[in-house]
Amino acid sequence: MNVLVINAGSSSLKYQLFDMETEKILAKGLCDRIGIDGHLKHKPTVSDKKVFDEAISLPTHAEAISIVIDKLTSDDYGVISCLSEINAVGHRAVHGGRKFFGSALINDEVIMILEDCIRLAPLHIPANLMGIRACQIAMPGVPQVAVFDTAFHHTIPEHAYIYPIPYKYYEENDIRRYGFHGSSHRYVSAIALEHLNNTTGDTKLITCHLGNGSSLAAVKNGKSIDTTMGVTPLEGVPMGTRCGSVDPSLVDIIAAIDDLSIKDTMDILNKKSGVLGIYGKSSDFRDIEIAAGYDMDTGFDDPDSSPDKRARLALDVFCYQVAKFIGSYIVALGGLDALIFTAGIGENSPYVRRAICDHLKGIGINIDEQVNAVRAGDFLDITAENSTSKVFVIPTNEELVIARDTMEIIFNRK
Repeated sequence: MNVLVINAGSSSLKYQLFDMETEKILAKGLCDRIGIDGHLKHKPTVSDKKVFDEAISLPTHAEAISIVIDKLTSDDYGVISCLSEINAVGHRAVHGGRKFFGSALINDEVIMILEDCIRLAPLHIPANLMGIRACQIAMPGVPQVAVFDTAFHHTIPEHAYIYPIPYKYYEENDIRRYGFHGSSHRYVSAIALEHLNNTTGDTKLITCHLGNGSSLAAVKNGKSIDTTMGVTPLEGVPMGTRCGSVDPSLVDIIAAIDDLSIKDTMDILNKKSGVLGIYGKSSDFRDIEIAAGYDMDTGFDDPDSSPDKRARLALDVFCYQVAKFIGSYIVALGGLDALIFTAGIGENSPYVRRAICDHLKGIGINIDEQVNAVRAGDFLDITAENSTSKVFVIPTNEELVIARDTMEIIFNRK
């Protein structure tokens, strides 16, 4: 069975086609600048097939899906012979509100609930719905499944998800902590449990999904009990362009300083803050590490560089805040068996991993700096001999989680 995994953004559409008998990727790609000028990069994994990487007209998501199917089935770029070989489609859905505690077969009722969730995730759900509707047009009759970022965090206890605001906003408007990156936290925590070989079943993990968007989760016995993101992905640690947790009064203060609307002020906190706001030149952690004078491959100081002070400050703020949340989650968990780094920064930045763990030496968490001074690529144990808990680097695979959930739901339906 082949499953097509779709991650639709407002002007982009990422995809991967899985052969679920082997769980191997047959092809993957990105439709970018949808509704603007359009570009498609399509990469088959079959050795005799070509890569397609060109500008192409993509007026809407419907045309993007149609082009993707064309490339998947073409003689030069294809990996399947016809559309009927796509047996199911799995969609990343960012927000499931209080309705979805797991993945769901998409039908009219599910779409209606997703439409209601737009008020909770106005930047993401409309794009997710565009991807779903585009697939319905291009692949009528092919079952589709929604896999929710928020679902993994529905095990968080009430005392951790309720905000200290008037309770009516929870009862009447569904305002609570939801959390995101659920598929990633779920995947890497499961891999960590395999490596821990814990026979008692009592496990305490902290998963750090660190990328342009970052979140941490406290995972006890395989279930999320707390996470840093909230009702939206703005809360938590500083990120590429998001401020993370700050004094809420900043909204009013910044609006008054520059005579801005609430919407414009929130735009600053979402798109012009984080490490970009501090450094001022880039939100890409690779650019910032280089500017700060660190060797990208090892994480150590680059002796030939002239460090930029604000680049270093941006990294210092980020690493300090991540370490603070790790400390608080050790309290929430009542201990720690393993700390896990994943996602673009967590997997590829030896400097960030080392800087975060430097803050944790006082509570016994230590890493082997020489083992850490590599880019993971695969599972990597960077624990020092004297560490009180394990420290792992685990590449995430959110798309595989979506494909597996899709398979499970389609199989159970039959």
